[in-house]
Amino acid sequence: MEIDEVLATTRAVRRRLDPGRPVPVELVRECVELALQAPAGSNVPRARFVVVRDPDLRAQLAGIYSQVYEDTYRGSEGYIGRVEVDDPQAAQTQERTARSADALERALHEVDTIVIACLDGARLDHVSAMASASLLGGVLPAVWSFMLAARARGLGTCWTTMHLNRERDVADLLGIPYGRVQQVCLTPLAFTVGERFGRARRPAVDDVVHWDGWDEALPSAPDVRGLAAR
Repeated sequence: MEIDEVLATTRAVRRRLDPGRPVPVELVRECVELALQAPAGSNVPRARFVVVRDPDLRAQLAGIYSQVYEDTYRGSEGYIGRVEVDDPQAAQTQERTARSADALERALHEVDTIVIACLDGARLDHVSAMASASLLGGVLPAVWSFMLAARARGLGTCWTTMHLNRERDVADLLGIPYGRVQQVCLTPLAFTVGERFGRARRPAVDDVVHWDGWDEALPSAPDVRGLAAR
């Protein structure tokens, strides 16, 4: 798959995950190996991947995700189905995405591989914006590379942060040392139903690039302050 196609068609896959096709360990290892080639701040790779394949652990992890989704997220202002957009076509897309998010909550326990990406060596609970951005910069590129590598192998992923509302519970479940390791995101990993994915509806380049300073005339994204983790 050409790199531009991988970049343009790596979608958040929720409804098209295929739980009937187990993911070979070798493919997981290949994705992690490529992820580790991502840039890392101070040349110190801090990304760690907790790959959960044990059926009982997966069921408990999916249960925590579902509890947060149902008890906290679905009724919140940050619920994806409540994000208001002016364009009718965009509103329809938003509704479909909400149904997709609901589907992932129902299907996560069926997926045979769940991956939690972590930052090793620091917690960001009370650090400066500079420190937070710098440390996350040692993890997020690696996670995205992992997802791109998965896409190139016919695997679907979906960046979620839902479980972080109960991060300590997940740490206890999986033996993650909470005091020095911060979980960053969770993703299912599964083969997809069909391999063709299109480009997403996104703003035009000229609507998002601010040349030589911030231009208030350009469209603004919705205010996300105070919204719950998606």
